[in-house]
Amino acid sequence: MDEIKIECILYAFDGLEHLPEDIKNLMHQAIEARKKAYAPYSNFQVGAALLLDNGKVITGSNQENASYPSGLCAERTAVYYAGSKYSDTKILKMAITAASKKGNTTEPTPPCGACRQAIVEYEVKQNQPIEIYFMGESGKVIKSNSLENLLPMVFNKSLL
Repeated sequence: MDEIKIECILYAFDGLEHLPEDIKNLMHQAIEARKKAYAPYSNFQVGAALLLDNGKVITGSNQENASYPSGLCAERTAVYYAGSKYSDTKILKMAITAASKKGNTTEPTPPCGACRQAIVEYEVKQNQPIEIYFMGESGKVIKSNSLENLLPMVFNKSLL
């Protein structure tokens, strides 16, 4: 039997004010998107902002539905819109923020599994990693240079 060791490197910033200016701006746009979330069931609001290589910023927020599987996360809302509106454009950076109406969310909140799979599809499609920054409502911000740090051993078209 062989042992397989998987390592990932993430970076932690002490807060929003410690981010580079361009990322701080992107995160502020994610915060504004989070305020538009429709989350009457979970009371957990998420916002995402994407920086595209054409300079455009696309935002998304989670949209819930009484039929729970019919809702959509903020990250996929933004990624799918970018793919639909700007199909030949690369996603360079993504900022994600989450907040709960039940209390202050201070833990950095990464993308869920379904969102990770959707994001990695775009990394594979564009043959380029996407920098991902995520935070709660306040507190530390985590940076990953690629989705593959959050989802090692990705499932992609090469396996089909």
